Amino acid sequence: MHWLMSVLHVDSRTELLWVIFGFAAQGMFTGRFLVQWIASERARDSVVPVAFWYFSLAGGMMLLSYAIYRADPVFILGQALGVLIYVRNLWLIHAKRRREA
Repeated sequence: MHWLMSVLHVDSRTELLWVIFGFAAQGMFTGRFLVQWIASERARDSVVPVAFWYFSLAGGMMLLSYAIYRADPVFILGQALGVLIYVRNLWLIHAKRRREA
């Protein structure tokens, strides 16, 4: 573990856990592109599945948490705006489904 901490330039176990969380958050956020790519390949058309927005929301919220921990105002602003957009898209999708039901 000491080797990993030195490679990642962290001074404490808590900091190491936050860095690992940050990598997991980035992985979740990147996963949305894989979901979209697979859905588009299957449809043979460019599509944005609902799962894309859920991955976006989960990854965005995780990255926002990490940004807040890091106290990075640029990162916080970017992720907070993204989270609002992801929530709004999911709201619109579910409102449309309710109207059509």
